[in-house]
Amino acid sequence: IQAQFGTLSDYFEALRKESNLGEKTSNSLFPVLSGDFFTYADRDHHYWSGYFTSRPFYKHLDRVLESYIRAAEILYSLALVQSSKSDKMSVFPSVDNYKLLTEARRNLGLFQHHDAITGTAKDWVVVDYGTRLFHSIMNLKKVIIDSAHLLILKDKNAYSYDTATPFLKMDDVQASQDSLPHKTVIKLTLQPRYLLIYNPAEQERFSVVSVNVNSPKVKLLSPLGKPVTVQISAVWDGATTVSHEAYQISFVAHLPPLGIGVYQLLEDERSEAVLADYNIYVRNSRQEKPDRVFKIKEMQHSVDNIILENAYMKLWFSGMSGLLEKINTKKDGKNHQMKVEFAWYGTTSNRDKSGAYLFLPDGDAKPYIFADPPTVRVTHGNIFSEVVCFFHHVTHTMRLYKVQGLEGQSLEVSNIVDIRGEYNRELAMRISSDINSQNRFYTDLNGYQIQPRLTMSKLPIQANIYPMTTMTYIQDVGVRLTLHSAQSLGVASFKNGQLEVIMDRRLMQDDNRGLGQGVQDNKITANVFRLLLERRHGTDVKEEKAPVSFPSLLSHMTSLFLNHPVIPMTANADSGVPELINTFSPLLSSMPCDMHIVNLRTIQAKVDTKPSDEAALILHRKGFDCRFSNRDMGLLCSTTQGKIKVHKLFTKFRVESLTPTSLSLMHSPPDAGNISEINMNSMEINAFRIRLR
Repeated sequence: IQAQFGTLSDYFEALRKESNLGEKTSNSLFPVLSGDFFTYADRDHHYWSGYFTSRPFYKHLDRVLESYIRAAEILYSLALVQSSKSDKMSVFPSVDNYKLLTEARRNLGLFQHHDAITGTAKDWVVVDYGTRLFHSIMNLKKVIIDSAHLLILKDKNAYSYDTATPFLKMDDVQASQDSLPHKTVIKLTLQPRYLLIYNPAEQERFSVVSVNVNSPKVKLLSPLGKPVTVQISAVWDGATTVSHEAYQISFVAHLPPLGIGVYQLLEDERSEAVLADYNIYVRNSRQEKPDRVFKIKEMQHSVDNIILENAYMKLWFSGMSGLLEKINTKKDGKNHQMKVEFAWYGTTSNRDKSGAYLFLPDGDAKPYIFADPPTVRVTHGNIFSEVVCFFHHVTHTMRLYKVQGLEGQSLEVSNIVDIRGEYNRELAMRISSDINSQNRFYTDLNGYQIQPRLTMSKLPIQANIYPMTTMTYIQDVGVRLTLHSAQSLGVASFKNGQLEVIMDRRLMQDDNRGLGQGVQDNKITANVFRLLLERRHGTDVKEEKAPVSFPSLLSHMTSLFLNHPVIPMTANADSGVPELINTFSPLLSSMPCDMHIVNLRTIQAKVDTKPSDEAALILHRKGFDCRFSNRDMGLLCSTTQGKIKVHKLFTKFRVESLTPTSLSLMHSPPDAGNISEINMNSMEINAFRIRLR
């Protein structure tokens, strides 16, 4: 034996010599392994599929912070350039806000630890993580407000910075690290009040925005000063009581990519806003006195279906449970079975039971049984309609947007889950369709590539659960059904045409993997999804067995909009508000459909924690399945084979220099000069150092 110490390159060099790896003609001696190592078991049937879902409240909060940090980084970078153009450089809180950004990056980075995002830390450590996430979200809101303030002023010299009374305020507040955010109420007067909507996506978008106001007599003006169609919905106190403290107004905002639209809200007796109508299915409906604003009809549960529809689809819900049963896609007139139901998992009676890491169920899930049918509240409106079902452990909402384009083509599903009183139980949502999925389903890996999964009957239940980061889908030759997710959870497909997602778990014991406690710190948790049904064209049998799969462009865009919602802000001061431009639009046009701006973040100066005059532009070119139609999908972008002309990127700003660099921003290739065209391959992420003026 000849043995010696060596580096990695020595090892691979020796390997190459030994096996003729370098030669074009020879086939490699080594078998190739592709895919990943999910789902892992270290002994017996102890599969580590529980942590895919554990502490879902924080898995969701993580994504909220992720979205805010990107929104803040981009807006801050643009505001910093803007401040250097005028003599406001000294007034704009660039150094303070850069410190907040840096701290937020660190807190988000820390939460990616293998005991944090996984939900496998001790209770008190979870509180520390949660507090860090929560504080960073509040700090980032401040960065967004300060940056938007400067960018939206007509006269930049009128900019003044006051920590005590910021110029803008966000429309939602979160009371503590473990509570859900709620909307603030905007007070209307006869004087128009500014409502700013920031779109953190690099795509032009038509998105439904909802804010709460204190009067139903409301008028909304677009950035061009034209009246906008508004739906007024009730704000509810529980399932059946209307609160007249506030009214929700919803409208379609048309926003430029990475831009801000400036709307105006005012009180107007001649308001033309359309009120939503309500049907409430309750067990013993009583003749109530009618509501003074809304038309509310109380009725008995019925065997007749509840029906919602828009231009793209028609939905049938059970008149007893309020849950979805069937979808008709209008373009091809086809009906698709689509049953939504909930189910419970218990844990095994053996010595080793489920815990934060392990999922050890006591057999198949048992249906979620309710003695009395739930209260079901149906909203019919001109911007959206929805069905809300009030079960004991979950408030389930299915909302259909009545808008043209992207938002009208998928269903918004949200579950407010509360299993705080349960004992060794896990709650799942199941969607059963007539798709012939043949034991195959697909999940994404970290939002980048899609991995096919095979449900194997020879393995136990817990082995067939996989992690979903942003999406999972099933398909057959004619259709694909995608469940997009705003939080990471465990998913499975146990039967043909079925998708199942685990929403929360409460476990009373440790599972002997080092945590030393159960999972009993459950919160009231919001899970948000989008359900998208697409037609497939020209698929072949070979593809069904391929080791890779790709979402459609529509699917990518749906995921982007779900994970990067628009951010509404209102002007704080009632009087003396300076004049604002009506739209801030930094990009010349939408980015190509398959190009995502991962970030535009200001790079730290060489000395001190100050910002430099350079930013990192990080781009991701997504791979997509071309066999899905992109016609009439309401996509407001085109694809350009991965090419972008640098001088055609920005409109308000000039690109002074753009140089390729490594993803860590540490190394630039030796020949790296200023480039005038970005050219990227599919599925690649590239970083550039950019100087804007």
